Formats: sequence, C-alpha cells, structure tokens
Amino acid sequence: MAANPASAGRLLHLIRTGEAPTRGELQQATGLSRSTVGLRLDQLFRAGWIREVAGTSTGGRPSARLEFDDRHAVVLAADLETRHGRAAVLDLAGEVLAERTGPLVIGDGPEAVLEEVCRWFGPLLAEAGETAARVCGIGLSVPGPVDFAAGRVVEPPIMPGWDGYAIPARLRRTFAARLGGAPDVPVLVDNDANLMAYGEQRAGFPGCTAFLLVKASTGIGAGVVVDGGIYRGIDGGAGDIGHIRLPGNPEALCRCGAYGCLAAVASGHAVAARLDGLGVPATSGSDVRDHLAAGHPQAVRLAREAGQRVGEVLVTVVTLLNPGVLMIAGELASVPFLTGVRELLYRRAMPRTTAHLDVVTARLGDRSALFGAAAMVVDDLYAPDRADARLAAAEAAATGTATDTAAGGAAAGHPR
Repeated sequence: MAANPASAGRLLHLIRTGEAPTRGELQQATGLSRSTVGLRLDQLFRAGWIREVAGTSTGGRPSARLEFDDRHAVVLAADLETRHGRAAVLDLAGEVLAERTGPLVIGDGPEAVLEEVCRWFGPLLAEAGETAARVCGIGLSVPGPVDFAAGRVVEPPIMPGWDGYAIPARLRRTFAARLGGAPDVPVLVDNDANLMAYGEQRAGFPGCTAFLLVKASTGIGAGVVVDGGIYRGIDGGAGDIGHIRLPGNPEALCRCGAYGCLAAVASGHAVAARLDGLGVPATSGSDVRDHLAAGHPQAVRLAREAGQRVGEVLVTVVTLLNPGVLMIAGELASVPFLTGVRELLYRRAMPRTTAHLDVVTARLGDRSALFGAAAMVVDDLYAPDRADARLAAAEAAATGTATDTAAGGAAAGHPR
C-alpha cells in the first residue's frame, strides 16, 4: 500500500532526496499546515531519523535545514563470491566503518557460509565502535539468481546446496544468537550483479535512468537499474545473460548442464580452462586476472576473444534496453576484454543504439556489491510506506500496545 502523501514517511523522503529540506518547503510540497508539518517532524525527531542544521542566509534570517541523520543506526553488509567474501559495517550514507575480506567457499553450503559471515560481524562491530543493537538491517550479495521477495536463491549453477534455502531466517537466528541482535532484524538478499549495478549507478551515475552492468568473473551476469531502481523481472531472473546460448559451441558444457551458454565460452572459468589447456596454469577468473595484470600474451588474446563473445550477446541486450551506461565489471574487466566488447558492439549494433552510450569499467572496485547491498537495505527501510510502518510499530511499542508483528526491527519503542 502506498504511503499517505502527507505522512511522516513522505516528509522523510522529501528530506532525504533534498526536494524539500526546510519546514517551509515541506509545507509547499505537501500542502500541509505548519502545525501538521511540525507534528510529522516530531515523529521523525523522536525516532532519531532527522536532525536540524543551520541554513544559509540570503539577507534575512536563515532557515534551519533538515537532514537525514545517517549516523543514528548502522547496516551490516556482506558480498559472497565463489571462493572469498567481504563484509562490512556501514553508516546509513554508505561510509565504511569497518571491513574484512577473507576466504569463504560458496560451495561449502549455506549453513557453514552464513555462520562464518556472522562470525565476522561481531569483531567488525567492535572495530567500528558499534553494537548489535544499533544494526537496522543486513544486506547480502550472492553469486546466483535470487527471488528477492522470498530472499531465496533459485537454481544457482555455482552455489550447490543453496537452492531454495531460507537465507534471511538463518541470518536472523544466527545474528540474534551469536551477537545478541534483534531477532527480527530485516535481512535483504539479492544477486551480486544487481547490487554491483545499484552501487555503481548511485555512486557514479545518479542521473543515468537506464544503467547496465555486466559482471564477467567465474560466471557472467548483468544488473539493470532503471529510474533509480533495480529491475529484477518477475522472479529475479532478469540479467542472467550467462545462460544465453551461442551458436557454434556444441561442445562447451556449462555448469548449468546445458551446452553452448555464454558462460561456458566467455567467463573467467572458461578462459582459465583454455589457458590451462595451453600450459598456462589457471583454475579461476582470479588467475586470469593475475595473468592479464602481468600482460601474458595468451591471456590477453583469450580475454579479447571472450569480450567479443560477450559483445555478441550485448548487441541484443543494448538494443532492447537502450542504456546510457554499459559498465564492465568483474575479474575479466580489463582493456583486452573491453576492447573485444566494443569491437562487436559498435560493429553490429545500429548507430542510433550506441550514439549516447558510454562503455566504461567499474569505478568502485571490489566494493561495489557491498555498497549496493547497504544502499538496498537503507532505501528499503526508509521508503515512505516502510518508514510509516516502522514509526507506527515503534510508537505502539512505546505505549505498550506492540504486537509480534512490529515491523522493521523496532525495539523498545525506537525504530532505529
């Protein structure tokens, strides 16, 4: 249900976006009276979500400005890859307060991996000077297709044991048991390419209304951000371009069990296998990245060829989406790979399709999915309708009428 256009959540949205950062501008934007605006703002002040700062003077008395208080809570985020992971504590503006990277094998299954992630969270909170009580949500990036509404991975080719697993429930239980956190802390899970795209678009291309990121690592996937929101499709399958079949590759067996998939001929895993067959030791996309960094001629040649194969698919994708930015990310994101993509894309796509297209490489490095996961949590929790529900639950708890359905991790009358 959409938020009341005159609700506290709606006012918070206007403040967060900078559309109406003063009381007077809030009145103009909503049509509310001064007293009603004051009542709505009182709700937000009591929650600790906003603060008032001195405004700038234009000759008269300066109007106090309202800001979202991005330090009133923190977010935990984790980015899982096939053989390593990254976790962090971030404030609500996306500033990293503490971070850790380490080995984490996705193939060990959800029980072991999620337990290890929560084992990392405790020391990270201590390093950041924070406690579990200050955590308003947890965001998780995974290398597989995700049914976002359910928080479950769906038929992931490179995540054995994860299919249909209830990730949010397990993370909540472990967070509460191991760290003493709220048992109902919100946990959001999404595909890594989606969150990389979300993080990169928000950080570097906020004005781009159609943004496409292609991650070329162990597998190949794409994330699409349209009008500031992730486009996931009906059940999270949007962007799974690694399993588009390419003609002329009947012997290329993909990890999904099919033959001729793009991932089977152009992913980091596929390039590593070809290098190894040529006597150049490589078992993964990270090995390929190392060889590319060293300028190994065979790695350079194969990366360019892989880029061309990805470019074949992207001709159709770019024609369909007409994005303003195409970003190449992941372990294969290199000059040779990018050159291959550009060669096919600009040769085969209509000039109208690429006339306003920027083809670039990732700007945030290995942190893009981490930033995207944190932003996903914050944007969900403070969206107008969600914010109103959390405020109502907190106020009900404060008056002793809370029920077990209190939303958003509200505790002791404070919605964090």
